Amino acid sequence: MKMKKLVAEFIGTLWLVLGGCGSAMLAAGIPELGIGFVGVSLAFGLTVVTMAYAIGHISGCHLNPAVSIGLWMGGRFDGKELVPYIIAQVMGGIAGAGILYLIVTGKAGATIGTFAANGYGAHSPDGYGMTAALVTEVVMTFMFLFVILGATHSKAPKYLAGLAIGLCLTLIHLISIPVTNTSVNPARSTSQALFVGDWALDQLWLFWVAPIIGALLAGLIYKYLSPEKND
Repeated sequence: MKMKKLVAEFIGTLWLVLGGCGSAMLAAGIPELGIGFVGVSLAFGLTVVTMAYAIGHISGCHLNPAVSIGLWMGGRFDGKELVPYIIAQVMGGIAGAGILYLIVTGKAGATIGTFAANGYGAHSPDGYGMTAALVTEVVMTFMFLFVILGATHSKAPKYLAGLAIGLCLTLIHLISIPVTNTSVNPARSTSQALFVGDWALDQLWLFWVAPIIGALLAGLIYKYLSPEKND
């Protein structure tokens, strides 16, 4: 069963990167038909909603190292599974980015550009600096994990968790795309940075550190507010 969980996380993270980053690369900038950043935000949310119902019963549908870490800190996830989950998520993200690379470069004269990578300073979509990026990613990941922990609590309404989590991710993108192009997910950031190289790899540290900090804080605080047992 453990291997099935890892395969599910691999496929789910692949879909998140392909669906979310793919919408940004392939559809957002088309004149007249472009979906814009609102459409990209919805695309990321939809990847989570669809996978929540497809693999939630298999692996929990984390799709994100920060989510796995936050759930572990909140007492919802076995620490022994943490590293295998993170590896599966990162590899799935890279696979999704690889597929997207093949599609994007399949057009004559096409270049990958920023490849929907995350960045700050000169590489922020609207020129926000490192401090703004750090605060944004910590806070947005905190809120994401706070919603996840609440929506998946044993006392929360069943079958609605996937919708709540997907809508939360959509809202997060609506807020933070202008700042960092939105990460809140180290696997998603790593997958794109590997193909861009250069500045994206130099700035990748922030998109691991900030989401992990936000996830750890959310796990600690939600566990205090509403523990799974004896509450």
